[in-house]
Amino acid sequence: MTADSEPDIPLLKRSLFRLPGSTACVMNVLHFDGRRSGPRLLITGGVHGDEFEPIAAIRTLAEHLTSLAETDLCGRVTLVPIVNEPAFFKGCRCAEDGLDLARVCPGKSDGSVTERLAARLSDLIGDADLYIDLHSGGTEYRIQPLAGYMLHPDPVVLERQRQMARAFGLPIVWGTSAELQGRSLSVARDAGVPAIYCEYGGSACCDPAGVHAYVDGCLRVMAEVGLLPPRPRSGRVSVAVEDASPESGHLQVSHPAPTDGFFTATVRGGESVEAGQLLGTVHDRSLRKFPVTADHAGLLIMERTFPRVRQGASCGVVMPLHGPQVNSLPVRQPEESGE
Repeated sequence: MTADSEPDIPLLKRSLFRLPGSTACVMNVLHFDGRRSGPRLLITGGVHGDEFEPIAAIRTLAEHLTSLAETDLCGRVTLVPIVNEPAFFKGCRCAEDGLDLARVCPGKSDGSVTERLAARLSDLIGDADLYIDLHSGGTEYRIQPLAGYMLHPDPVVLERQRQMARAFGLPIVWGTSAELQGRSLSVARDAGVPAIYCEYGGSACCDPAGVHAYVDGCLRVMAEVGLLPPRPRSGRVSVAVEDASPESGHLQVSHPAPTDGFFTATVRGGESVEAGQLLGTVHDRSLRKFPVTADHAGLLIMERTFPRVRQGASCGVVMPLHGPQVNSLPVRQPEESGE
């Protein structure tokens, strides 16, 4: 990749990263530098091309930082509104090579388009002190608002991630397996960079409430870590759990469809689920019915809203609230206050 840097507005540096032989910009990176020293925070969206709330939120966040950098910002904030621009312009989760960018990190500098973007993203993560990766349910799912993190083996990193996730202020906080590979957060894990990911909305839409929550949450984290002046903490966290099960956090393999067909959900996102409860039914082309039942009790945090389903694709994700490897955390800290 080559990079061209050019000044735009005061305290903003823009880098346009291009693939060799391409005339189209494939990653637009914005750096906001404060007048005083402080931590370096990376915020990314558009790792998947069909996730729109993160893209809109980071665009809005850039507008906020244009003024904040002049007076209040301590440190550097790097924004990448669309990591995977080829997938975005296809309107799909993945680019033309069919690879999932969130499964091929740290990527390859001489690989396919997705692998090269993953390599550049990995470099940006390695240069950061803190990382926030924004997502949504994309075209086929709607996800309940949550902030998640890997259960990092370093207790200092883990506690910092808990702090960031709570500060973000979404209703659900979810710590999951540190064993998953290929993710942006696995790159951060290996680099010792405290990192969280957030989910909100999807269903091929751009929910204004999700955009607002993302902008507000990022600003709250910036205040929490010292990039911005302190601000009142949010008391909006209602559920906080950590699940050390090996596949926890791997949304795409949860409750797989038994066959290709038409999926009809019987449980909605945010509803409580019992083990064995019917989540929905898949009808194949011969109109045979195949039930999909919950593997365990918990909260349905991801619902399939796109009826056409392929065999093996997720029909929904149930976040367990109890279990041998599940730890429920206090939902409020003593110093938290409402607004």
